[in-house]
Amino acid sequence: MSIKILHKGLADSIQDNGRYGFQHLGIQPNGCMDLLSASLANSILQNDIHTPVIELHFPSSQIQFLEGGIICITGANFVPVLNEKSIALYKPILVKKNDVLSMLQPLEGSIAYVGIKAVYDSPKWLNSHSFNAAKLKTEDVLPFSMYPSDPIIAMQTLNEKLNHALIEQVHNNIFSNTNPIRILPGPAWQDVNENALYELFNTPFTISAQRNRMGYPLTGPKVNLNIPNAYLSSAVTRGTLQLLPNGDLIVLMADHQTIGGYANLGQIILVDLPRFAQMKTGISFKFSVANLETAQTLFRTMYATF
Repeated sequence: MSIKILHKGLADSIQDNGRYGFQHLGIQPNGCMDLLSASLANSILQNDIHTPVIELHFPSSQIQFLEGGIICITGANFVPVLNEKSIALYKPILVKKNDVLSMLQPLEGSIAYVGIKAVYDSPKWLNSHSFNAAKLKTEDVLPFSMYPSDPIIAMQTLNEKLNHALIEQVHNNIFSNTNPIRILPGPAWQDVNENALYELFNTPFTISAQRNRMGYPLTGPKVNLNIPNAYLSSAVTRGTLQLLPNGDLIVLMADHQTIGGYANLGQIILVDLPRFAQMKTGISFKFSVANLETAQTLFRTMYATF
């Protein structure tokens, strides 16, 4: 089920759960920006959770299927159409040879995922298929081996196994949840003055249009330290909330650097990261404080069904 990119998108790529265990060598983990939606696509297709997916940002790539097979689209609603006919999200979709998938407009969310009931034939690099600082280009062909051999029978089985409760839970947690984004305090927390902490939790922030897979700059109140401080560079990860010297904040995302020297104010908890990743530019949100035990319990509960 090889796939051809007819027209490249803004920043589309192949991603999986990421390339972990190599940050001490300066190698970024990469991986899906919204791991929850990507995992859901693989769950609906009864794939292994580590199966690569196509991550789409709007304006998105136009995709041609060079063979028939089964796909599933999750995450953002970019109004997907197959041969100019509307198709559903969160359901197995049968595609035929030379069918063309396009995305018309970004109605909800910022990142969509195309899961494929197939085996990705490209070799892994350091235990992952995730693109590292690379994007899909026009005329690229992605080598998938068609699976299963009889898509019609497979479609019936997949539809019978659809977990509608899980689909609704994931969608609501990401797109209907308006609660504050929860953070765990970081090493520079104690260096922020009291008035700045009050602003941090009581004033709305928005995500800047300069966002990308490396980080989401925030627009909102300036945050100041009690006294200027120089920090030793230390390990960072996706969700790290950094304070820049000018008082602005940035949240590191999937393509983050491996170490950083800016003040580390905290860490967005993992269950809130997919919702944060999917927020559109200009949408207001607030922060709140979480504790480690709650964050770990929520994470185990959320991913227990995958």
